[in-house]
Amino acid sequence: MVCDETKQCCLAAGTSLLEEARKIAKSEGVALNQLINVAVAEKISAVRTEDFFRERAKRANIPEALRILDRAGSEEPREEDELN
Repeated sequence: MVCDETKQCCLAAGTSLLEEARKIAKSEGVALNQLINVAVAEKISAVRTEDFFRERAKRANIPEALRILDRAGSEEPREEDELN
């Protein structure tokens, strides 16, 4: 990808990938550029979320979490809490 001084970038995508992206953009009623921007934003969000949970897991206190889970109550679920 090459970007100029105005922050506009030229993306080199394979023919089949570009065709599929155009089809999806058309079916969703958005411009190809918007589809690409949303796809990149979603990927960034997914990677950052994964990083967040990986870092959070490093601080986890597994014995304490298991202790908390073990103290589950004995009362029956309320009617509105039951799965149908």
